[in-house]
Amino acid sequence: MTVRTRIAPSPTGDPHVGTAYVALFNMAFAHSQGGEFLLRIEDTDQQRSTPESEKAILDALKWLGLSWDEGPDIGGVKGPYRQSERSEIYRKYADQLIADGYAFRCFCTPERLEQLRAEQLANKQPLGYDGRCANLSPAEIDRRLAAGEPYVVRLRVPREGQCHFNDMLRGEISIDWAQVDMQVLLKADGMPTYHLANVVDDHLMEISHVIRGEEWINSAPKHILLYQYFGWDVPIFCHLPLLRNVDKSKLSKRKNPTSILFYQRMGYLPEAMLNYLGRMGWSMPDEREKFTFDEMLAVFDIQRVSLGGPVFDVEKLDWLNGLWIREELSDEQLADRLQEWALNRETLLAFLPFAKQRMETLSDIAPLGNYLVSGMLPISAEQLRSAYVEEEQLLEVLQYSLWRLESVQNWQRETIFEALKNVSDSMGLKLKPFLAPLFIAIAGSNASISVMDSMKLLGADMSRARLRYAIELLGGVGKKKLKKLEKAYQQLN
Repeated sequence: MTVRTRIAPSPTGDPHVGTAYVALFNMAFAHSQGGEFLLRIEDTDQQRSTPESEKAILDALKWLGLSWDEGPDIGGVKGPYRQSERSEIYRKYADQLIADGYAFRCFCTPERLEQLRAEQLANKQPLGYDGRCANLSPAEIDRRLAAGEPYVVRLRVPREGQCHFNDMLRGEISIDWAQVDMQVLLKADGMPTYHLANVVDDHLMEISHVIRGEEWINSAPKHILLYQYFGWDVPIFCHLPLLRNVDKSKLSKRKNPTSILFYQRMGYLPEAMLNYLGRMGWSMPDEREKFTFDEMLAVFDIQRVSLGGPVFDVEKLDWLNGLWIREELSDEQLADRLQEWALNRETLLAFLPFAKQRMETLSDIAPLGNYLVSGMLPISAEQLRSAYVEEEQLLEVLQYSLWRLESVQNWQRETIFEALKNVSDSMGLKLKPFLAPLFIAIAGSNASISVMDSMKLLGADMSRARLRYAIELLGGVGKKKLKKLEKAYQQLN
């Protein structure tokens, strides 16, 4: 058997370090076994998936030094590798499940499902579909189809007994079938959910080992059931521990930058970043902390993965990155890396149209543009409070702007301006005072070029990270305050 593994990111946002972590271990395991590693794009969420996000994911993984044997950018014999291009395949298999009695059409409206959920919450019952449409008569189904009623396709799940399966790291796992929901397999728009597409694609692409995050353990019974219903061999499962913040909570952008592009923009070396991800729950036999991917591959044993949640500690990453800079780069090589990173002609040309309007001498370029090649700026809470916004509105301006900017996918000056103008109008603030704290958070001064232009030059990841940093400088947003802000934000126009 040829070992084949895969990574299947969803192009709905910034490329996440967790995606790179799982990709690294999939690639390392496959190559250590003389096998193949492929990349598949799970873009069935038509509302949120974008070509820009897909490109960012591919670029980020390549920047780290990861590569794949098959994928949407290089092709392969098992393609296509975008799920949006495989919809007819999923429809065929969904129809097969219905014909064999393993799935059913559900005509329940979103309103009915929301009411069901509310009742279950109120009665402290387990959440999940109640099977209302599971046993409709053929005549009733035909009547509803003829009337054009929308429907989804749901999986039939046993209500008694347990699902038992083996995990490479965890041994035997047992989950009660009563805890497994009658999962939607095909949405009303004809697109599959992750669960159907994942199983069909893994089978057709001959994936032998499914190595993914532990958040998918509870979904394994649904996937195993689908393999059994189709009469297919079940792949070997391996659920990696989730990355954690220093406080052991699940890694999240509220506490740690999670976008690979942020770390690229900050000036981390890709070799150091990959090295650090390789240390997430795994270690070299000799326990050394600095190693290359080839050195990792030469001794890779997935059984060395520790189930204790690996901590993604930026301070530790800083230390390791410093080692790589000092021990692996000559002065000439470091000069080359600096030029490639930010001190390049492309970056300079993007900034010069704004800078030259304020320049008297060539030396003026340094103070004008230093914030563009910096990480977190040396600003203070006092500087933020000195902006024109009232104290009680300061956190709201920054947090609402951050939330709105997190939804901007086409990161251009016009879309940034539109997003911020929408928030300022909704808050009843004039644009100039509204933007004042953003100037300080983004550029360290209210005397810089337009904050929208600055954000465009910095990129989405660094811009959002600086806003989060500013919020933390003001004391951050606790759970109670966060809920209050979320409620107020939802009421904005």
